[in-house]
Amino acid sequence: MSFEIKVNRIHRLDPQIRNIKAFADIEISGAILVKGLQVLDGRNGLFVSMPRQKGKDNKWYETVRTMTPEAKDKVMSVVLEAYEAKTSE
Repeated sequence: MSFEIKVNRIHRLDPQIRNIKAFADIEISGAILVKGLQVLDGRNGLFVSMPRQKGKDNKWYETVRTMTPEAKDKVMSVVLEAYEAKTSE
């Protein structure tokens, strides 16, 4: 099963703001729009966090998940490429 991922929107934040570098929305195969991915700067460099919300127990839960490691890698590479392109503008 193949699918196409395209960054629909990427919004960079002020670099001085914590570890959140940008918010992104992705389009999957022109049929599904996922809003609220985050580009974060972690201990091992930049990574992409899926949309999440806080539960009643004050823990954060992903509202969208990838089902395979390959899908996760594809989302991360597409979003980080778009972030790098936006940063170099």
